[in-house]
Amino acid sequence: MNDVMRFTIIDPAGTASFVAPCAVLEALVAACASGPKTLADLLASAEPYAPGLSDHITSALAVFDEHNSPENYAAIHGALDYHQPRDVPAFRVVDDRTREAALQPVRAGVVLFNLVEKRIVQIHNTYNEIRRKGRIRVLDAATRQPRVHSYELPADWALVPGR
Repeated sequence: MNDVMRFTIIDPAGTASFVAPCAVLEALVAACASGPKTLADLLASAEPYAPGLSDHITSALAVFDEHNSPENYAAIHGALDYHQPRDVPAFRVVDDRTREAALQPVRAGVVLFNLVEKRIVQIHNTYNEIRRKGRIRVLDAATRQPRVHSYELPADWALVPGR
């Protein structure tokens, strides 16, 4: 998993963080063009560009929810202690320790998608410059052939450069 980065998503229900291949960056940026309001919306909009991402993250967060509770965060704290940052499973930000982990770069960096404030924050991004408009490959479901899809972020979305 050399070509990975951390993605942290803020929506009205809270914050989730996960590590995925760098190419997911373009999928999430393109998905923001549809104006997602929740993590589920963002993942659903990204599905054509990153097949399987939604199921993978949704399942991983369900496991997180099964093993952690407001009274006991030992499972996520153990994962943070035991695993390399790139290997920590998807998690929800539930305390200061998980908040810090959600903002730490993994390999190529960390990008925060604030769906509430419509901001994409490149905390640390050595992979690829995020642009307001671009093109991304999509696998056509009918023909199984790749095609190119153009996207443009709405004017009310802000791109914040990293440090």
